[in-house]
Amino acid sequence: MKHAHAVAVAALLIGLTPVNSAAKSSAIIGEAKIERDEWGIAHVTGKTDADAIYGMIYAQAEDDFPRIERNYLVSLGRLAEADGESALWQDLRQRLWIDPAVLKADYAKSPAWLRKLMDAWAAGLNAYLADHPEVKPKVLTHFEPWMALSFTEGSIGGDIERVPVSQLEAFYGARKVAMTDDERGRILKEPAGSNGIAIAPSRTAEGHALLLINPHTSFYFRAEQQVTSGEGLNAYGAATWGQFFIYQGFNQNAGWMHTTTGSDRIDEFAETVVQEPGKAPAYRVGEVVKPFSAQTVSLKVRQPDGSFAERSFTTYASEHGPVVREEGGKWIAYGLMNRPVPALEQSFLRTKTSDLNSFLRVASLQANSSNNTLFADTKGEIAYLHPQFIPVRDNSLDWRRPVDGSNPAARWQGLHPVSSLPNVLRPANGWVFNVNNAPWTAAGADSPKKDAYPRYMDEVGANAREAHALAVLGDRHDFTLEKLMAAAYDPALPAFDRLLPALFAANAAAPDAKRDGPIALLKGWDHKWALNSTATSLAVGYAEALWNRVSSMSDGDEESLWEQMNNRITDAQRLAALDDAVNRLVTDFGSWQVQWGAINRYQRNDGAITQTFDDSKPSTPIAFASGNWGSLASFGAARYPGTKRMYGTSGNSFVAVVEFGPKVRARAVSIGGTSADPASPHFGDQVERYATGNLREVWFYPEDLKAHVVSTKVLNRMR
Repeated sequence: MKHAHAVAVAALLIGLTPVNSAAKSSAIIGEAKIERDEWGIAHVTGKTDADAIYGMIYAQAEDDFPRIERNYLVSLGRLAEADGESALWQDLRQRLWIDPAVLKADYAKSPAWLRKLMDAWAAGLNAYLADHPEVKPKVLTHFEPWMALSFTEGSIGGDIERVPVSQLEAFYGARKVAMTDDERGRILKEPAGSNGIAIAPSRTAEGHALLLINPHTSFYFRAEQQVTSGEGLNAYGAATWGQFFIYQGFNQNAGWMHTTTGSDRIDEFAETVVQEPGKAPAYRVGEVVKPFSAQTVSLKVRQPDGSFAERSFTTYASEHGPVVREEGGKWIAYGLMNRPVPALEQSFLRTKTSDLNSFLRVASLQANSSNNTLFADTKGEIAYLHPQFIPVRDNSLDWRRPVDGSNPAARWQGLHPVSSLPNVLRPANGWVFNVNNAPWTAAGADSPKKDAYPRYMDEVGANAREAHALAVLGDRHDFTLEKLMAAAYDPALPAFDRLLPALFAANAAAPDAKRDGPIALLKGWDHKWALNSTATSLAVGYAEALWNRVSSMSDGDEESLWEQMNNRITDAQRLAALDDAVNRLVTDFGSWQVQWGAINRYQRNDGAITQTFDDSKPSTPIAFASGNWGSLASFGAARYPGTKRMYGTSGNSFVAVVEFGPKVRARAVSIGGTSADPASPHFGDQVERYATGNLREVWFYPEDLKAHVVSTKVLNRMR
């Protein structure tokens, strides 16, 4: 398809956009309109779904093309073409599963309706680049429709990212490479997950179902948009940069929220290698010896002088999946979902569902592996859905560790039918939730029973946010949109209900006058975050110091670090951790009594994908804290080179509450603003609302949007 060009025929308040004369020589095959409200949110409409997709991706590129390009450099295994050697092994990891030749064949075999959407997607990006010659892509100067199949699920931290890059380098680079502390789980990070709550009419004041949409991602990970067509598409919410579906959001009938799952959908297989002289490597399954399939992967790597070098690798795969490392003389193969066409179908089609039954029909594609889903609709139906891609396995094996690939019983045996998963449909108790915990408490007494399911249905168990969610839901029957919003920002930090009593007991057993003041402060604290709270600062510092002690001695333990913080730490370590927290506050701020708002900050200095933080530059105090300590409103902050303050980079990113009445009503906020351009008025215009939890009204219906439109642009889609 030739380049499509944007022709703006109207603009309000900001003046007319110049017509691109190059478009005049091509035939117009469709049209998309982009209306932006006072917050810069793009409301895109088109006659067909393809028209709407064309405008949707064009609007995304206007707001942050660099993130779109980076996402596809990562998903295509081409990041080293921009970043050089540092991205080589990440690219190789991606190319173990992503083969451009296979994706091109998949595109050719895709349903006609899906090809139209992929065509429109590529055309929209190419049109943007043609219309904006000042934009200089690092690598991707032209997009092909098949590329959309490389990035089909909008979750943060895809399944492939579970493969440790260091050990992939060790195997295919034929050298020893130590696992990083990050790969070992020794670095305290914000949980890459989310909160989702659905409340039935029986629990609400107005008799309408409610939905909380609260993804926890790296900041600026998604675009907030509305996409509407004459073919029934009308979705509002968060779209991951570069994708043509609303990943977490709602339409005029239903809403969906995804949370990272703790189910086991990825497995490692220890292959017994058979290496005979003069023959290719093989592996054993039962009595049968099979050759590993071998493939040459060639990667381009940018050099410091701007030139490119080519690196080629012979990669191996067994019937269980690609080989990613070696352990104890065994080659470890990695099994995960790789179904790009059904995954893209499911991701788009769910945005056009009208009720729970239609949502379940789309879920039957079984191409969602990494996410639980919370659902609500205008019929008052609510649900929790477990990921639909769950392989059937021998439950007698320990799938948390590499299983013996030579054992025929270790094979995957198809997928669990959707009806056999620990789902919760229309629960009598009136609410469902998930905060990246196990599903066994999803609906209170109406939850699935753990003993009725294989062990691999969940590997994470409980977390601190689970107790918090159960507390805010309770037995309430008065929820409104505003009260659900308030619940999403409830200030409790329940982790300290468990962490502090043991500290107090340790101090009582070995009292020291130097700790009297800090202990008294923590004993008088209500375990809630607040900007002016000095106890929050001390408690968080204490918990971080505890975590550092546990993580430094943890390697392969079955218990999570959270469990170890409660179960394995000694009294002496608890007291030393408190001393560390006090000393750090005194060193950094001159006192151990420092208000939380002086430490915990939001800062965005420029449009760079990776931010550089600076204590001397303006920043905004944030009251809510890390989800590690049970905060539902999550703010993952850390210190950086040269900083004493902590700056957030992950956690609450897009937040919405939705009421499914006769007319859908919603309030939402996006981290910072819609634009990555520091010169844009929408670079940071939502920061105050983000910090205070005061979500904006969403202008979902045309009659409501009309009074808030600031600019209008019409794009002609060309043949």
